[in-house]
Amino acid sequence: MEYLITFRCCGTWLHGDERGAVHHRRNAFGAPLLEPHRGLQRAEKKQMKQEPILLDAAMRAVVEAAIHEVVTHRGWQLHALAVRTNHVHAVVSANDEPEKVLHDFKAYPTRRLREAALVSAKAQLWSRHGSTRYLWDDPSLAAACRYGAESQGEIE
Repeated sequence: MEYLITFRCCGTWLHGDERGAVHHRRNAFGAPLLEPHRGLQRAEKKQMKQEPILLDAAMRAVVEAAIHEVVTHRGWQLHALAVRTNHVHAVVSANDEPEKVLHDFKAYPTRRLREAALVSAKAQLWSRHGSTRYLWDDPSLAAACRYGAESQGEIE
């Protein structure tokens, strides 16, 4: 099966953000996003135990290498990968559930970033869960690959 896997760095898109957000209790396909709410966003920011995580060039290189490592180890096929300063998009074919792919795409980079001493051992790197979209046909696969590669703008 093919998936578009997307996950964000911790603290870079909080509930209440003007871009909207998905609440884990209302995460069904087609469910409405949470409305912008500055009070909610401030409350979430206040609860954070660390500054938001932003990936610099060295960190992005480690994340990219680690995702290639897990794809090779698991026998998956990586179609596209975009590691950004605050999120990651990956288009992958895998014989595993998308939640397993998402978990491994977060775990391997976390381990490698800590080994490289680019983040502390206690830092929470990724937001809770992420997006695991099924790509049902070749046009969907092609569109997801284009989205990750071409629709993200320049890296700051």
